[in-house]
Amino acid sequence: MLDLISQIIGNTALIVGDFLFRVFPFLPISIAENPATLMVTVGFGGQFLFAMRFIIQWIKSEGEKKSVIPLAFWYFSIGGGLVLLCYALWRKDPVIICGQGLGLFIYARNLYFIYRDSAKQTSK
Repeated sequence: MLDLISQIIGNTALIVGDFLFRVFPFLPISIAENPATLMVTVGFGGQFLFAMRFIIQWIKSEGEKKSVIPLAFWYFSIGGGLVLLCYALWRKDPVIICGQGLGLFIYARNLYFIYRDSAKQTSK
């Protein structure tokens, strides 16, 4: 099953890479011929999204002079987690798959609690 998912992601990367090369011919041809070229970029993109959550949290906390976890933190967590999970599935890396899979559940659960509590506040 993991092999099939990895192959689907790799084939999708080739299709996207071919499209990008046709639209932006200055890109290296390897982006259209080797899924690893695009997938490493995807992996770094996921890491960037994941890092942004801490930067946003730091900026918000500095502004309020106390530790604050803004709503955007959870959205960046989910975005970064999804992209990294996709990368991990392509690499067939069970350690990252398990870590990101569990993390996504936790981030979504936190958003559920936030929206549930805000709905309770507005109904009062």
